[in-house]
Amino acid sequence: MTLTIKITSDFICPWCLIAETRLNKAIAQIKPAIEIQRVWQPFELNPEMPEMGMDRKTYRSNKFGSWEYSQQLDGKTMQATQDDDIEFRYDLMTITPNTLKAHRLTWFAEQQDKAIVMAERILKAYFTEGKNIVELDVLANLAAEVGIDVKTAKAFLLSDAGMQEVRGLERQAIAQGIHGVPHIRIGKEVLSGAQPVDVFLTALQKAIHESTTA
Repeated sequence: MTLTIKITSDFICPWCLIAETRLNKAIAQIKPAIEIQRVWQPFELNPEMPEMGMDRKTYRSNKFGSWEYSQQLDGKTMQATQDDDIEFRYDLMTITPNTLKAHRLTWFAEQQDKAIVMAERILKAYFTEGKNIVELDVLANLAAEVGIDVKTAKAFLLSDAGMQEVRGLERQAIAQGIHGVPHIRIGKEVLSGAQPVDVFLTALQKAIHESTTA
């Protein structure tokens, strides 16, 4: 039997990285008698973002009213994750990206059973390394790091392949009532936001119990 965990997420969402990290910690604490399959579903928080993104300071100053308030919000994520082994490097981040290419690459990685490792690598690259995940070479090199041929990844990104599929999955998420991320379905239970590890662990244990006793 297989327990499916459906993760709806976007690459510009710091809480998505936090949720993914905590979910992984919860999974590591259990040794289920069933296989766990994680499915990544794309969601764009800024679908109207210019293709090459925007200057982060300009974008966030306009969105939140001031750069100072934006920095306060960044500080809150750093404070909230002191025990999560996540090093946010907001000082290195200069662009707020359009995430469509990153979602397309993750969709492509799914064809090779590498969607989750691809998504996690992109999240880490953006938030802890300050990489511009709009740039084709950056994404192609990240793909190579998870075992996807760099030339194949680059050729894919230069095409329109996966565009309609990703858009379709995004529409599907909205049709399911998803309007924010992270949104994680574990069995029958839906968890929104970056929940504590214990909450993820309880949801996993409940779903495993339900799966094995059904």
